[in-house]
Amino acid sequence: MIDGNTKLLGLLGWPTAHSFSPAMHNAALAAAGLNYVYLPLAVRPAELQTAVAALAPLNFRGVNVTVPHKQAIMPMLDKIDAAALAIGAVNTVVVEADGRLMGKNSDWSGFMADLDRLAVGVNGRQCLIFGAGGSARAAAYGLAQAGGIVHIAARRRVQAEQVVAGIKRVLPHASITPAEIDTVSGLHAPLLVNSTPLGMHPREEGSIWDGKRPFPVGSFVYDLVYNPPETRFMRQASAAGCSAANGLGMLLRQGAAAFTWWTGGEPDLEVMEAVLIDNE
Repeated sequence: MIDGNTKLLGLLGWPTAHSFSPAMHNAALAAAGLNYVYLPLAVRPAELQTAVAALAPLNFRGVNVTVPHKQAIMPMLDKIDAAALAIGAVNTVVVEADGRLMGKNSDWSGFMADLDRLAVGVNGRQCLIFGAGGSARAAAYGLAQAGGIVHIAARRRVQAEQVVAGIKRVLPHASITPAEIDTVSGLHAPLLVNSTPLGMHPREEGSIWDGKRPFPVGSFVYDLVYNPPETRFMRQASAAGCSAANGLGMLLRQGAAAFTWWTGGEPDLEVMEAVLIDNE
């Protein structure tokens, strides 16, 4: 029951109606017996600074941050940890006891943990990431750190170059370069990662893959989109005989890290996963 002692958490994004995070976190909080509530906070980009400034006065303990705010929020925070600085994006804010706002990033570790669960090898593997936003930066950081040979394909090459420069600043020996989508034809058994919103509900017929070129043999497709549970990009990959996964496992594992940062406890992953599966 919500009462005067209920602690507040939330999700800052625009929009937020598609997100499974509120259901997932509220179930985990209830299972842990914690008097918290997690709220979807749909905040227009022009109103982000006002919303961020209100977090501490409204007694929020923290928020997740989703598109399109992961990069825009950074100058509005008091502190940012090393991983988030390296990635250039924040997906979690912790409101500290003194009201200061700490920016963190659990996207990269959630992504890599899910690849590990799926037994997808990375070290020495060609990896092509579509997109250059906050999620792309997180995936690139994780893959480069794990020894992947990373290529970034963005709508505008300058965006890909910015991702590469940011990663190289903290991982100077990383193998990471800007690329074009045509690069895929020269890759051997690559990991293909969609970090764009193409294919996301309600525009479910969108796909980063134009269908004009074949998938390289042995490709593994990881689509960070999880609503719908099977995107058009995933269907295209499956039809070509390639394995594919959506971003639900990444959502689960990045959410678990944020839960711990906010509450100091470990969530029940089975409870969180059951909610995600029920919402698929």
